[in-house]
Amino acid sequence: MIENLLLAAFGLAALGSAALMLVLHQPMRVAMALISTMVFLGAIYGLLGVHFIAAFQVLIYVGAVMVFMVYVIMLLEVREAASARYSKLLLPGVGGVVLLVGALCISIWRGAPAAAPATANPGFGISAFSATFLNQYWLHFELTSVLLLAAVVAALAVIRVSRQASNPTDRQVPHG
Repeated sequence: MIENLLLAAFGLAALGSAALMLVLHQPMRVAMALISTMVFLGAIYGLLGVHFIAAFQVLIYVGAVMVFMVYVIMLLEVREAASARYSKLLLPGVGGVVLLVGALCISIWRGAPAAAPATANPGFGISAFSATFLNQYWLHFELTSVLLLAAVVAALAVIRVSRQASNPTDRQVPHG
């Protein structure tokens, strides 16, 4: 019973923080909302008994990718306007959340369809996952880190060019 309550609480919290990502205006607040969404998803995975995926969710996505994204946001020195706290898409976002919650309530009210007969699937095994990951998907995983690095270098190059274009006194004139 307590597991069901925690699952519902973490699900609602993940849904709420995901909705905040859509309506917040400042990049750092959006990143914090995304971090909280990923932490709540990790908690949901843990409650569902998939502890290895829960650990991956927290360690890789929250611990590495999001820290990297927050670092990039801080590095790019995004100037935040003090005009509006929330995005202009707040009302459409709230409408979408209401529609989603309504659809979920209707599907719960109608009940789940009859379960399919059980198959001979032994379930999720850590050894099968590890073998598949290390044999088939390791290159994709490593290429993602190269892609993230290339994105940061490109963002820094764009920021540098835009700063030079907006401030012509910083341009260096060759002497000679």
